[in-house]
Amino acid sequence: MNTQEYIESGNLELYVYGLLDESETKKISELSKNNPEIKKEIVSIEKAILNLSSSFSPAISAENFEKIKAKLEMKHGKVVDLQPKSNWSQYLGWAASIVLLIGIGYQYNKQQIIKNEIVTIQKEKEKLNEAVVATENKNNQTKKALDVIRDSKNTVIALAGQAVSPTSSAKVYWNKETQVVYIDASGLPKPPKGMVYQVWSLKLSPTLMPTSIGLLEDFSGENNLVFEVSSTVDAEAFGITLEPAGGSQSPTMEQLYTLGKV
Repeated sequence: MNTQEYIESGNLELYVYGLLDESETKKISELSKNNPEIKKEIVSIEKAILNLSSSFSPAISAENFEKIKAKLEMKHGKVVDLQPKSNWSQYLGWAASIVLLIGIGYQYNKQQIIKNEIVTIQKEKEKLNEAVVATENKNNQTKKALDVIRDSKNTVIALAGQAVSPTSSAKVYWNKETQVVYIDASGLPKPPKGMVYQVWSLKLSPTLMPTSIGLLEDFSGENNLVFEVSSTVDAEAFGITLEPAGGSQSPTMEQLYTLGKV
């Protein structure tokens, strides 16, 4: 009998179980010392036995099991068939898996809720930051406007409404030392869409010479309508006209809203 035949015969399993007669046991014992494959198979069977719980090790094939069973019956009489193991352990395994999946689903759902709450809080924080920045900007604008109005070095020029808009008015705050000019446009109506107010520094003699010193573009509710425009040196009057967006090269006199002499 060659090595493979020994492995497939079932004698090695009987040897491990101690069910062979003395001569066959001694023969396989001697064979295992000189044959590595036989030795390896015996070790494998022994490991399978150690791992055996309430069912036969997967290392024993159905064919070898039948051979062992037949030899046991020959030696000890009919082997009583064992009742199949209860399926409760399988049911418990499925139940545990379902509980685990429910737990994972709950944790995932909870995590998503937390993530959504974090996103909401982050958005609210961003809106709050924007509101704070807007408030700070407005406060800075208000402070700047108050500083301009309260600066005793400023010359204040009142600009009266003209024919196109008699109720309009504006004020110019001009610091002749620094040449900085501010316009208080709170007395002007909000310009129509696509139009913008343009401020002119005027020389009256020997001829009228208008010079554009800026546009008043932001008439939103957040602006206090005090604008800083370009500096001027020798203005004799200031005027404000309504012009197309982007301004004009020369004032449109038909759209002269306010005018005032220094």
